Amino acid sequence: MDKKTSAGQILEIDIKRIMQMIPHRYPFLLVDRVAEIIPHRSAIGIKNVTFNEHFFQGHFPSAPVMPGVLIIESMAQTAALLVVQSLGAESEGKLVYFMSIDGARFRKPVVPGDQMLIHVEKERKHRNVWKFSCEVTVEGTLVAESRVAAMIVDRE
Repeated sequence: MDKKTSAGQILEIDIKRIMQMIPHRYPFLLVDRVAEIIPHRSAIGIKNVTFNEHFFQGHFPSAPVMPGVLIIESMAQTAALLVVQSLGAESEGKLVYFMSIDGARFRKPVVPGDQMLIHVEKERKHRNVWKFSCEVTVEGTLVAESRVAAMIVDRE
């Protein structure tokens, strides 16, 4: 379900709607909710990190830390949701492929109990290629940042 402002601007997208928009599923769906989305501009995804995540069994059992590649993946999934929302219903079910990751930096570990706010801002779009600036915060502290590029394509 989408929550909208009086002007029709989407404020929030729940998990059911996320699963209609992108093909990712457990255990690889890394966005629980979109708190805010402005089509063609920006989105804020939310990932609640719990000890029940499958990756904590091996990364690391005595000192659980969310793998950086999965933090990057949460950025990419939030960006994919922004692409799909921006392009409309005809883009639902299409695939958004990673093309590049630039300047990835991990500033602080993400651990069970953290709530990641995944800030994604569109830098530019050229044909079916989109570029984004991404930051992840936990309780207002920057924990990771990156620039990512993605391409939207039809499923084969």
